[in-house]
Amino acid sequence: MYKLKTLIDVSKFGELIEDKVPLLLVFFQEDAEPSDEFHPALRDVAAAIGDQGKVIKIETTKNTKLTEALRVKAIPTLMIYKGGEMVWRQSGEQNANTLISLMNDYVTD
Repeated sequence: MYKLKTLIDVSKFGELIEDKVPLLLVFFQEDAEPSDEFHPALRDVAAAIGDQGKVIKIETTKNTKLTEALRVKAIPTLMIYKGGEMVWRQSGEQNANTLISLMNDYVTD
């Protein structure tokens, strides 16, 4: 079972990013039109990573303080956190293989 979740409670953000597994955050807007392949690509990433990482979608209009604090200007913006530190950030859609490869770079045995 893969973990693709939407973050609702931002008060847990600090706790969430402290995880030892890589965490892919995807900042998006419901009213923005991502390509038809992007959301399925995120599901593919979550499925491929399994328990070795997490994929969390964050709706920017529902999480404005967090969006502003992290200076998210473009949609989508993707970030990978591990152990409380941002280790990668990119604006714009990425394909599943690229994201899986990036996440695997931060997986430790």
